[in-house]
Amino acid sequence: MKNIKTITLMLLLFTGLVAKAQETSTELFSIPLSNPNDSGKLVVGQISGSINVISYEGKEVIVKASFGGKEQEQKSKNGLKRIANTSLAISAEEKNNVVEIINEQWNKRTDLEIKVPRNFSLKLSTINNGDIYVKGINGEMEISNINGHIDLEDVSGSASANTTNGHVKASFKSITNNASMAFTSFNGDVDVAFPSSLKANIKAKSDMGEIYTDFNMVLDSQKPVTKTDTKSGTYKVEIESWVKGKINGGGPEMLFKNFNGDIMIRAN
Repeated sequence: MKNIKTITLMLLLFTGLVAKAQETSTELFSIPLSNPNDSGKLVVGQISGSINVISYEGKEVIVKASFGGKEQEQKSKNGLKRIANTSLAISAEEKNNVVEIINEQWNKRTDLEIKVPRNFSLKLSTINNGDIYVKGINGEMEISNINGHIDLEDVSGSASANTTNGHVKASFKSITNNASMAFTSFNGDVDVAFPSSLKANIKAKSDMGEIYTDFNMVLDSQKPVTKTDTKSGTYKVEIESWVKGKINGGGPEMLFKNFNGDIMIRAN
């Protein structure tokens, strides 16, 4: 059994007697993989801040963080000047090529910049004050945000991307065969580009927006759905609000859901 490698970084950085807090960028650590020639997985979940993950031609996971960046008025108390300070409490664990970054700094924004080998799966989430950006990754991606955007650029594999207040944009160079995917937002456009050879069953719905595509999608006929409540004896007929169709003869399900925004399904 492989041992768990743990790297912990605790920093308290004082920026001095200043009137404005300037952005501070810190190189944190490089995390070696147990099996550097195999694919791996990165897991990051934090409360406040952005997550940027970029592929590179290396065999370690490299983590950098930045914080601050917003101007603050100088404060004083009982004649004492405020010392602007920032702190980090971040640790990393690696086991069998699964790397987890743990950010305990819940009350301050921390923007993470992470480099990983190209063949890497991702599980990323953030809640406030940040976007999630991924570039050049080939793997299975599970991405979640609450108050920010999700952007996937030149990726391969499969993805599930969900945000509440922000857009979802993705551009795939290639996709995993027979892999289902889902892209959802509540407030913001959903814009996804696939290779023109995509074979998929499309299921899309936007309550307050429109649905667009440049694929030659064959729409399924909408048949009434009947529902019967045996206890009350109620008989109900309704037309399903989802748009369903097939691209290039059909394939795995691709789900697109939006409330207040448009849905764009593009061919690369």
